[in-house]
Amino acid sequence: MDHDQRFKTLIREFFADFLLLFFADWAARLDLSAVEWLDKELYHDPPEGSRHTLDLLARVPIVEAADPAVTASLLLIHIEIESPDRTTQLTPRLPYYYHFLRDKHQLPVLPIVLYLKVGLDGIGVDRCVEELWGLEVSRFQYLYVGLPGLDGIQYVQGDNWLGVALSALMKMPAERVALIGAEALRRLAEAPLSQQQRFLLGECVQAYLPLDEEQQRELENLLQSKPYVEVRAMNQTIYEKGFEEGIGTGIEKGIEKGIEKGIEKGRLQGQRELVYSLIEDRFGPVPEAVRHDLERLPEEQLRRLALKIGAAASLTALGLPASNAEE
Repeated sequence: MDHDQRFKTLIREFFADFLLLFFADWAARLDLSAVEWLDKELYHDPPEGSRHTLDLLARVPIVEAADPAVTASLLLIHIEIESPDRTTQLTPRLPYYYHFLRDKHQLPVLPIVLYLKVGLDGIGVDRCVEELWGLEVSRFQYLYVGLPGLDGIQYVQGDNWLGVALSALMKMPAERVALIGAEALRRLAEAPLSQQQRFLLGECVQAYLPLDEEQQRELENLLQSKPYVEVRAMNQTIYEKGFEEGIGTGIEKGIEKGIEKGIEKGRLQGQRELVYSLIEDRFGPVPEAVRHDLERLPEEQLRRLALKIGAAASLTALGLPASNAEE
């Protein structure tokens, strides 16, 4: 599954939690109940110029400006999700993105980078400096989160559910990986979340928890014990027993293997039922025309669709027939 799509969906669904978790001082200045997601495409010298697509761009009301010189009532928050294990691919583009957005919207812009494989100092400010023969001619700064630089044990025990899920990408003692993963899944299974939210967070843990063969066996044994009965129920609901059947080959591979077995045994309908329930949770009863379309989709398309439901504004945005209410 695509890293960018997974994290775009997660951050849109848990945007307030993301800012409160990593940048609480900034979050305190904003009205996070009134977020507006904007077009992410940038066109340079249209119509023939180059096109760039940002990962996420939100417009958020300012409720408190720390600097009296900031007179704007709105702030743009630009988030880039970076999966490579180095920063050099992204940083040269950030100043360009910033100046384009600043000029186009005439609003202050807060750039944030979420690194999946670069730790740096965990949370901080990084910079992009351009020099000419020793003369610093440009300096650009941005906020960042380097997940591998954060303490997974601390976040799995926290009260921010997004942080619990992201602990799978953070540093942790090798001898405790299975236990931390099991605890993350247990806490998410018991959390006061919607089915869609639990699906997104649990899927993140299962996709990124770093397990070798011995740790996989340890996790399997843990999840069979009494404290983790809710995790087993959650995985059965989400993956129609696919996780249980395939766990011996690793979390992500296990899910894939288990789901394949489920399809072979005629349990594709279970995956459709999951999508039905996620649609009902967000949009209400599933129209008959939507059910008809979903009956024709293969398993992989159903999985991709499930991840997009939480961020979609309507059924038509998902490529599905609109309900009467939408019409």
